[in-house]
This record gives sequence, structure tokens and C-alpha cells, in this order.
Amino acid sequence: MESGDSVVGIGDYDVELKSDKLKSVLSHLLADPILADAPRNPTLSDVVTLVSLEKGSAMRLSIVKLDGSSLDVAVMSSATLKDLKLLIKKKVNEMEQANMGHRHISWKHVWSNFCLSCNNEKLIDDDAILQDVGVRNNSQVTFMPYVMKKGPGRHSKRKKHRLFRSLHKTC
Repeated sequence: MESGDSVVGIGDYDVELKSDKLKSVLSHLLADPILADAPRNPTLSDVVTLVSLEKGSAMRLSIVKLDGSSLDVAVMSSATLKDLKLLIKKKVNEMEQANMGHRHISWKHVWSNFCLSCNNEKLIDDDAILQDVGVRNNSQVTFMPYVMKKGPGRHSKRKKHRLFRSLHKTC
């Protein structure tokens, strides 16, 4: 045996065989129409959420984007707003990847200019549990412009720009 050769033990063979069999069973299961809402390459978290949805310990939400289109997501009933935002990011990125290839979305920009709302209430606290802020199973969550309240003595960007421009002229 030469130094570059690798040895595959019986245990390694069993792992590969089991992995191939699991992939085969999984692809067969995902072809079933009952599992049409399951993602094509589900993670363990995706499977747990779908099972919890069937048991009633998860919620299905419809997220309405600014263009009027919507996407459906499933989250655990104990999920926070931050969990929902991460799920939306993941789902939108997957959809963009499938439709147009890689396209960069600045989520920092999205979340600094828009927030989610449910029942006309802005959802702002990332640590809030969704059920505690009125989000229920089959709720519709929408994107809406996020406007920060200006504190006393603060200027909007436009006023600040004019302020600095006028200061610059006098110097």
C-alpha cells in the first residue's frame, strides 16, 4: 500500500451506506403530496417545526412583502421576533437563489428602514415572543416603513445636512 492510499474501514462503509439510504428515503418522502410544504433540503430545525405545526405547538404565518406578494413560514409558538426575522431572511434568500441566482440583499438596510407589523401594531422589540405581541396561527404579518421617533435636540438627516453645510460656509 502506498502512502497516498486511504483505507476505508467497515464502519466508514456503513456510515456511507446509511447516509445514502437516508437520502433515498428522504427524497421519496418529500415527493409525497402531503409533504408539499416541506423544503427541498430540510434541516433538522425545519422538520421539527413542521412536526410541531402538526401537533399545534407551532404557527403558520403569511408574510406580506411591500410589493404585495407573500410567503408562508412556520415558526414555533415560542419564537421571538428575532427568530421570525431570521426565518424571513433565510426564506427570501432561498427564493432569490432559486429564481435569480445569487443576489445580495442588505438586511441591515431592510431592518433599519422597515419593520414588521401585525394587526396594525409595529413589532419592534426583537426579544418579544410573537404570541405575547398578538401574533397567532394563520396571522398575516406585513412589512411597513419604520420611522424612529426623534428625541429632543436631534435632527433628521436632512436638517443635519443643512446644518453642517451652513456651518461649513461660514468657516
